[in-house]
Amino acid sequence: MNRTNHTFSVSNIDIFKTNLLAWAQQFEEIIWLDSNTKEFNQNYSNFDAILAVDAENKLQCDCKNAFEKLKSFQANTKDYIFGYLGYDLKNDIENLYSNNFDGLDFSDLYFFQAKKLFFINGNTLIISYLNAYSNEMDNDYKKICDFNNSITFPLKAESNDLKIKQRISKERYYLKIQQILNHIHRGDIYEVNFCQEFYAENKNINPFDVYQKLNTISSPPFATFLKIHDKFLLSASPERFVKKQGTKIVSQPIKGTARRLPDLIEDNNLAYQLSQDPKERAENIMIVDLVRNDLSKTAIKGSVKVIDLCKVYSFKQVHHLISTVVSKVDEKTNSVDIIKSLFPMGSMTGAPKISAMEIIEELEETKRGLYSGAVGYFTPNGDFDFNVVIRSILYNESNKYISFIVGGAITAQSKIENEYDECLTKAEAMKKALNNNLVFNK
Repeated sequence: MNRTNHTFSVSNIDIFKTNLLAWAQQFEEIIWLDSNTKEFNQNYSNFDAILAVDAENKLQCDCKNAFEKLKSFQANTKDYIFGYLGYDLKNDIENLYSNNFDGLDFSDLYFFQAKKLFFINGNTLIISYLNAYSNEMDNDYKKICDFNNSITFPLKAESNDLKIKQRISKERYYLKIQQILNHIHRGDIYEVNFCQEFYAENKNINPFDVYQKLNTISSPPFATFLKIHDKFLLSASPERFVKKQGTKIVSQPIKGTARRLPDLIEDNNLAYQLSQDPKERAENIMIVDLVRNDLSKTAIKGSVKVIDLCKVYSFKQVHHLISTVVSKVDEKTNSVDIIKSLFPMGSMTGAPKISAMEIIEELEETKRGLYSGAVGYFTPNGDFDFNVVIRSILYNESNKYISFIVGGAITAQSKIENEYDECLTKAEAMKKALNNNLVFNK
């Protein structure tokens, strides 16, 4: 890895982070990962925030042989690589297909080696540039410290006239959930994560501005700003997909949701009720079993363990049940093979996984694309950390197409009206980030 590293102490890290991401907007490739550590004390994160900008080398492809291409790209680059795995890489793993409508046109997979990297921990900043660009480091740091994004990056358009449409009407949603319940009652599946899209056409937004609003509203532990040329992901994800550090693998599936309440006593009661709710716990435990099975494909025998089962985590918008499942792998096990064995994540498919994905393709009406995929990075020694792309706004600037998708787990105990309400609860943060007064057109 031919990089030059400099360490700086930053007096006001919050202002610096805002300046840093605003400064980054000049580049065609950006991945910003923010753990929002002032809100969450994470046990497994290595950095408070990371920025990767400006591709030196890149891999962009559809699903065909994608994981083998990624394996080669990682091996040949021998450096940090940042990028995403789209949900439809499922078609590279199983005999599946994706024929639903796609208004965003993200590639199935995209990774790049960044010319410029920034790692933040507390008030410590490490800047790491490829040697060929190291002479730009000091000047860049000064520009970031003095940056004024309101002058350099004005809003491209006001979003107060956005009209959000639903791809699936409330009536059709009810019918589709009943079809899923019929599958469950016949024994075809146990659980399906069913999703619906909200979208706007022929509208512009300022991605930086919308991301800042979304992150302020939610402050999640796996926030992401991604720009690949004209395509953007603005994510307030609360969920880790999978992390590798040395020989330890950690997966933290989310299943089980309750909205937050303004009254502290009522809110705490609701969190407790969530922890005891048989339906919500069943959702989570089914996916934990699936994750345990997936981890066992690469794990050292006997090393798969559930550390936390159905633990309540409280976020600004919702309470969630999160379980933590760990395993150990042989140090020679390929990192890409580990991810492939788990992909797509069980929390976004259902169980059994293949049957659930077939039903998802049949009943959903939007190609998931990057939604319910993963964004993250590989280190030079093969460690990695990836989130789950949920609670996210996706935007194709060229097509002027804005989209966010929400969903939930359907089990035998599901009540259709409750599942629909849960979708609207999960959509709330994206709705507010786009326009505080937005009303869905049903």
